[in-house]
Formats: sequence, C-alpha cells, structure tokens
Amino acid sequence: MKVRPLHDRVLLKRIEEKEVVKGGIIIPDTAKEKPMEGEVVEVGPGKMMEDGKRAPMDVKAGDRVLFGKYAGTEIKIDDQEFVIMREEEILAVIGKDKK
Repeated sequence: MKVRPLHDRVLLKRIEEKEVVKGGIIIPDTAKEKPMEGEVVEVGPGKMMEDGKRAPMDVKAGDRVLFGKYAGTEIKIDDQEFVIMREEEILAVIGKDKK
C-alpha cells in the first residue's frame, strides 16, 4: 500500500538500535525505550503559505533523522509500524560528511 503524507507531514520508519547486553541482563522489549531515530519513507509536498505557494521540504525520502521522544503519531500499515509527524517536529538530519 502506498501512503502519501499531506502538506508538511513526513512518514518515518523507526531505526531500532542493536541491543548490547552487559552482565547478562536481558531487557524485555516492553521495557525498552523506543528509539528517537528514523528513516524518512515519504514526504508531503510542503506547507501551503499564505501567498498560495508551497514551502519546500528540508527532508527527503532516505534521510536519517532525529525526532523528539513524544513526537508524531504511530500508525500501522501492512503489519509495519511507522510514525507520521510534521516536518517541524524533526530535530536534525543525520548526514554523512561531505568532502
């Protein structure tokens, strides 16, 4: 199923951190905090400004981003979990060094 966010919304897939267990303690999935890092899957066309023009989006599909702990709305599509949020809720884009 194809999902296209509207306006300045972004569809993200959380990036799970690899679990490192020290001292043999295993933390159940229900007790773990959800990661605040994700990969942009789809972006909307941009926010409509008062003059009728659209503001361009700063993120694009494939970007890795950081977002707030309680940002966005969790949704489930075809048994996969995603987060949909406004672009302004994204805190940073994690990029590779440009040379």
